[in-house]
Amino acid sequence: MSLPGGIKVGSGGAVTGREFHFTPADFERVRQLIHKHAGISLTPIKQDMVYSRLARRLRALNMASFDQYLAYLEQGHAAEWEIFVNSLTTNLTSFFRENHHFEMLQKHLLRLTQRPIRIWCSAASTGEEPYSLAITACETFNSLTPPVQIHASDIDTGVLRTAESGVYPIDRVERLHPERLRKFFIKGTGAETGQVRVRPELQKLITYSRINLLDPHWPSVKGPLDALFCRNVMIYFDKPTQYQILKKFVPLLHPDGLLYAGHSESFLHATDLFRSLGRTVYARADRRGVGTGMLP
Repeated sequence: MSLPGGIKVGSGGAVTGREFHFTPADFERVRQLIHKHAGISLTPIKQDMVYSRLARRLRALNMASFDQYLAYLEQGHAAEWEIFVNSLTTNLTSFFRENHHFEMLQKHLLRLTQRPIRIWCSAASTGEEPYSLAITACETFNSLTPPVQIHASDIDTGVLRTAESGVYPIDRVERLHPERLRKFFIKGTGAETGQVRVRPELQKLITYSRINLLDPHWPSVKGPLDALFCRNVMIYFDKPTQYQILKKFVPLLHPDGLLYAGHSESFLHATDLFRSLGRTVYARADRRGVGTGMLP
C-alpha cells in the first residue's frame, strides 16, 4: 500500500522507508504510556510527531527498534522517563500571549488587600508566561518589588532550565513595547549579543519546580492562590482527567481567586467546580454572586 508522496505501508501498518520499524501497535503503546504517566492524550494525527521525536532517543541509546526502547522505558528508568515526557510535550508560548488575561489580572490585583498575593503559573514552559505575570505585577504596583509571589511549574525539566535562566533571543521580545523592554530586560553584549536577559528583580519574584499535574499532591504550591494560570494545558487531557485536575485546583484557590484557561479550553463539564466569567476566566463555583459573563 502506498501513501501520497511515495511513502509505503508494510505489513502490520508500519510505514516503510523509515530508519526504524514503527507500527500502529507501537504508537498505541506510546499513547498508553504517556497518558498513564502524564495524562496527555495523543490523537492518531500525532503519529509522525511521535516517531520523529522518539527516533532521536533510539539513536542516542543505540537501539534498533521501538519495541526495544519501550521495553527499556517500562523497566522503570527514571531518567529516561523524564526525557520521554520532555520529548512528547509541546511548548508554544510567548510574552503576554492572550494579552487580555494580563489586563484582567491587573484589575484583580488592585482589588486585593491580603499580602502576599500568590499566583501559580502551572505550565511555565520556557518562562515567557511567568515573566509576563511578574511584569504585570510590577506595573500594577509601580514597583520592582511588588507584594506578589509567583510559583511557576512545568512537567518538562528542559524548558524550566530555560525559564530559570531568563535569557532569550532578542526576537522573542521584539513585539513588546519599547518601554517594557527598557524597564524589564537587559540587552546582551559580547557572547550574549543578540539576546536579552530579564532583570534580576523579576527573577526574584518567581520560584520554579517540576510538577506533573497528575501527581496526587503538589507540595511546592502554597495556597491560598489569588490567581491560577493553567492555559493551553487542558487541551492535552481527556475530560475525566481535566475534571480530576480541576477538582484539586479548587481547595488551592482563594474563594475569590481566579482561574485563567486557554482560549480554546472550556470547562462546561465541571460547572460544579468552576463557573465561567467570560473570556476563559473562571471563578470557584461556590463563590457568592458568580454568574456567566460577570467579569470582575
